[in-house]
Amino acid sequence: MFSKATEYALRATIFIARKSDEDKKLSLDEVAKGINSPRSFTAKILQKLTTDNRIVNSTRGPNGGFFMTGKAKDLPARAILEVMEEDQVLEKCVLGLKQCSEARPCPMHSEYKLIKARLKTLFENTAIRHLADELDKGEGRSGTRKIILSK
Repeated sequence: MFSKATEYALRATIFIARKSDEDKKLSLDEVAKGINSPRSFTAKILQKLTTDNRIVNSTRGPNGGFFMTGKAKDLPARAILEVMEEDQVLEKCVLGLKQCSEARPCPMHSEYKLIKARLKTLFENTAIRHLADELDKGEGRSGTRKIILSK
């Protein structure tokens, strides 16, 4: 559904939310290892996530690194999709047809519009902090499935 870059951006943001704060910053290598991503790919993703310090903050120097503020942790997960320029995925036709609409629906339109509405709600109403907290507990949102990012 999302590009690999956006999947890694979601994972990196959640990892940083779990492991950092203004006093404990993470290096690029720590983030890359923590999300099992190539270093150079992780660097490109973090460059986008740190633009204007909207989601992830970064500082240079010996005590520098990546971290998230409390305010950023309270952002909805959709903010990550917006930074990665993939929030339109939640709006588009599942088959990628430009002419798909209520008037000219694709074969999957009726079923998918319900799923799409739930996905939009999920990404708009789930804070990054909540995702990080759930992973720290070792469980997914439903509490029935384990999602692991290295601790």
